Amino acid sequence: MFRGGLNATSGMGVADHSKDTFLELKRKKVHRYIIFKIDEKKKEVVVEKIGGPAESYDDFAAAMPENDCRYAVYDFDFVTSENCQKSKIFFFAWSPSSSRIRAKMLYATSKYRFRRELDGIHYEIQATDPTEMDLDVVRGRAH
Repeated sequence: MFRGGLNATSGMGVADHSKDTFLELKRKKVHRYIIFKIDEKKKEVVVEKIGGPAESYDDFAAAMPENDCRYAVYDFDFVTSENCQKSKIFFFAWSPSSSRIRAKMLYATSKYRFRRELDGIHYEIQATDPTEMDLDVVRGRAH
């Protein structure tokens, strides 16, 4: 468990529920996406929202807060040029330019530790506005 005061260099712990929910997305395909937030009181990364398997990328993008940072994973399904069905898991570090400086610092310093806990991520996207995480960007990385 994480010990010590909360400061810009501390990094957060990761709730077991966050890891378990990610494994469900990865292994069982029961979620399309997961949005995580840092709970400053608990000093850990927790699940904020889960998208069901029928939800679209637009649903995922719309669920990201306009003025606050988040982490997210998205299970992207696509068909290759050889007509094979594939799936790639994307990790998003969402840090909109309009978010608080403290939040940006907290998410930036905690990202590496959190990302390490999620084994099976294929690609990472750092985004500060919606155009940087557009579906075309995701498609381009996956192929």
